Amino acid sequence: MQRERVTDSIYVFTSDLYAQVTAGVILTSQGAVLIDTLLYPEETLQIRQFVQDRLNTAVRYVINTHHHADHSLGTCLFEGAEVIAHRRCYELLNTRGRESLARMQQNASDMAHLEVVLPHVVFDERLTLNIGTKTLQLWHTPGHSADCIVCYVEDEQVLFGSDTVMSIPHFVDGSYEALIESLETLGGRSYENIIQGHGEVVLRGEVEHKLKEDITYLKKLQAAVERAVASSPTAAKLEKALDSIKVEACGKSRILLNGAVHQLHRSNVYALARQRKPILLETQQ
Repeated sequence: MQRERVTDSIYVFTSDLYAQVTAGVILTSQGAVLIDTLLYPEETLQIRQFVQDRLNTAVRYVINTHHHADHSLGTCLFEGAEVIAHRRCYELLNTRGRESLARMQQNASDMAHLEVVLPHVVFDERLTLNIGTKTLQLWHTPGHSADCIVCYVEDEQVLFGSDTVMSIPHFVDGSYEALIESLETLGGRSYENIIQGHGEVVLRGEVEHKLKEDITYLKKLQAAVERAVASSPTAAKLEKALDSIKVEACGKSRILLNGAVHQLHRSNVYALARQRKPILLETQQ
């Protein structure tokens, strides 16, 4: 796991084990706020130890930016912390989250002691958290998933972008249209940094370019899928046309996230195509 100090009071932890997923710690005079956890317990426990031993405090709040296991599974390792999330996150953790954990526990012994923790505080659109001298603004940014939120640390001007902002936009479990709208609402603000849900920290001078690049990718992707669907009368021809839509042609590099971008892009392609031609693609995974 990699650790980066972004400001005097904000640390980012990036997994070495799963798709460069990130978690963050915000240090305050009244304890630490943890933004997400990592998928594997060994890495999340390292975060807990860092907070206890190096920062000499404890995690007072855990903010789950959405229900996906790589961002929420380690919440149970922070006993006594108050958990905050979107209302839909509560619902999804209580259903899909429990099902996902049960599947993982069948094959991974290190997951056996984990359990789903449902949020103690939920909100619908916006929530302000004041802790010590820090003010955190949380708001709903659906698209990657229905329950996605972001967290803005006011005095530091740092945005935890959750999976609303990651190395490549991904909407297979959410909504293409909602993700574009959420990304558009993030533009035009003054951020010192954006902490992506997966990938490297976005620096101040790169922020606007990054957000515009993500929107451009989504629009180029849609145009390419529309062309493929319009020119492909059979399932075989459509599959061939969809597989020819390369991530580079939509404005992203395939080397991001250690190469995982290619698979994420392909799943985006097929998710959009299913909306247009569900009958032709009903058996395609």
